[in-house]
Amino acid sequence: MRLVLLVFVAAALAAGADLRWMPLPDAAFEVNGLPWYQENQGALIRLPLSLEKVVRPPVWSLSQSPSGGRIRFRSDSTTLAIRLEYPSPPNMANMHAFGQTGVDLYLDGVYCRTAVAGKDATPGKVYEEVLFDLTGRARTERDITLYLPLYKPVKVHGIAVDGGAKIARAKPYALAKPVVFYGTSITQGGCASRPGMSYQAILGRQLNLDFVNLGFSGNGMGEIEMARAVSKIDAAAYVLDYSQNNRTLESLEKVYTPFLEALREKRADAPVIAITAIYAARELLGTDELEKMRAHIRQVVSRRIAAGDTHLQLVEGTDLLGPAQGDGLVDGSHPNDLGFQWMADGLAGRLRKILELR
Repeated sequence: MRLVLLVFVAAALAAGADLRWMPLPDAAFEVNGLPWYQENQGALIRLPLSLEKVVRPPVWSLSQSPSGGRIRFRSDSTTLAIRLEYPSPPNMANMHAFGQTGVDLYLDGVYCRTAVAGKDATPGKVYEEVLFDLTGRARTERDITLYLPLYKPVKVHGIAVDGGAKIARAKPYALAKPVVFYGTSITQGGCASRPGMSYQAILGRQLNLDFVNLGFSGNGMGEIEMARAVSKIDAAAYVLDYSQNNRTLESLEKVYTPFLEALREKRADAPVIAITAIYAARELLGTDELEKMRAHIRQVVSRRIAAGDTHLQLVEGTDLLGPAQGDGLVDGSHPNDLGFQWMADGLAGRLRKILELR
């Protein structure tokens, strides 16, 4: 059924709209959130190819999903279409197919629709979808943002506008540099219903900020290789949102201070926000491992501030999503859209102040 629909869409495009297809990469499109995009020769992945044999295999595999990546441009086109290829269909039990594989379309910062992989997705199969068709209406210039999938690799084979459309740069962000987030599956976007609903994406729209998502599901462990990778990005600020992937307090103790030290070696004066773990439903039953980890992060941060690190701040995760906000969780651990909205709302004021945004 999906294949028939796609063939119909392609036929309708060929018979109707006069489309101008452009490949990716193309100078018409700005790609944000993938800091090594040029170095990687246009591959939509989150780490540089030079780290493939340096980081652990699960981290490298997860980096192939372009969470946080965005394609941006401004156009008066009456039609927008896209061609996408996925290596496999959606396959997660706790996450909607739109969140895992979706490409979200936002027009002037407002959600419009999502293109998504089908159940028959396989290498070599290209999906062609019309994201909007306003043929016959007056032209209107809009900022167009395409948020890339949170949990599935994707190839964008082409983006199409109508033959007479103008294309320009999207409106600039409030700051030239991005905010870089490092962390776990929660950071990566699990379990948002679609890419535009990760907490970084929400924050980006609230504050008009560029961002980089270096969350790695089950593998945000704070290893030194990742600290060095994070520090290579010239950022407006760094947000450290990890602890839960370290299964024990002892594991976290081994990595948290070295990660901060490695970051400070390269970025001595950049603002850094350290977030303790958000609430997890298992704590309702008396599990205290997360609270021990929170206490360790508090201790490390307070010691460094006392020693003169005036650009380091602590944010309590339970102030973002706490025990009274269990409805913001999907599976007891990962936020849903409500949970991510709460997290973004809780961080917005802090980031606005740190970054001196109006």
